[in-house]
Amino acid sequence: MNKITYTKLFLNQLGKSLTAETIAEYLPLWWQNTREKDEGGLRLTDAGFAVLNDLGISTYEIIFPRDMPFNTQTVIFLDRFIPCPYYLTKKSIFVTDEKKAVELTLLSGDVRRYGMIKAISKAKKDKKND
Repeated sequence: MNKITYTKLFLNQLGKSLTAETIAEYLPLWWQNTREKDEGGLRLTDAGFAVLNDLGISTYEIIFPRDMPFNTQTVIFLDRFIPCPYYLTKKSIFVTDEKKAVELTLLSGDVRRYGMIKAISKAKKDKKND
């Protein structure tokens, strides 16, 4: 699903109208990146994360390792490879997908390593398809 679909679902659950104006109003309030993408780009703002909590949507917190370097490339990896709404803090990531939470936990919360593994896997897959 993409941001528009999630936004519509959240608005519906909040009892708000699903007009183009309402969607356009809430999209930048709830999502860090408002550009349309076929996949990824599901990082939530503080307000978006609050909506998840208000709606009672389950989230799973994965604590980052203390020594993990967290940089712009890590944020880009997450934007590309986390297929569910997620929220970042300086010390952890909250995801809404239980399977993704298990994957990240198995990597001890090292989202940088997770992103590199996903990028390498995608490159191998793309090379195979060429």
